[in-house]
Amino acid sequence: MVELTIDGVKVRAVEGTSVLEAAREMGIIIPTLCYYPGLSSYGECRVCLVEVLKGKGRSSLEASCAMPVENGMVVLTNSEKVKKARKVVVELLLASCPTSKTLQDLASNMGINKIRFAVKDRGCILCGRCVRYCREQMRSGGIGFVGRGTSRRVATAFGVTPVECRNCGGCEWICPVCERACTADSLVNGLCGACQNAAPVETCRICVGCSESVGAHGHTVY
Repeated sequence: MVELTIDGVKVRAVEGTSVLEAAREMGIIIPTLCYYPGLSSYGECRVCLVEVLKGKGRSSLEASCAMPVENGMVVLTNSEKVKKARKVVVELLLASCPTSKTLQDLASNMGINKIRFAVKDRGCILCGRCVRYCREQMRSGGIGFVGRGTSRRVATAFGVTPVECRNCGGCEWICPVCERACTADSLVNGLCGACQNAAPVETCRICVGCSESVGAHGHTVY
């Protein structure tokens, strides 16, 4: 077992556990995007950033989904430094895919009211969910990353559907971008923002978690 401190509370976690998983065991919600239960950690989107204190006033921002717990580690999941960095990351992602409801919900939850970057819908944020799902769950590997830098994209080899593809549709099902925002036809500077207008209500007995994406001040139980 490994002992570490998360948000001022000492916890114990199994060696090899990620900081994200350890925090979730405590009931701490860290926003994620490229992370998905059952798939390997990728650490690409950086939405799950946390602040790891190094001592002597030093700290670093790390992707919690890809960082294993260590003895004596001190982690802050909701510091000002973390919240500021996460907002910038989500703004950049939204500028690339403004019609994603998942991203719009994240922006609303973080209180983002303006995107400071040029909005250009690229249709993909390169989170790698579909690639990992195809390889690890479907045991196919029919799709993968092609190209480098700004030319990088998800595609099949030579643009031809391979015989390994099972036509399962899993790549579309797991993609956080293959969905449109509730008011995608009326985005203002790339933002939906409708969720921020919702009024708090009591949680019902058959709650399906719809309130998790509502509110500009974090995951408050309504």
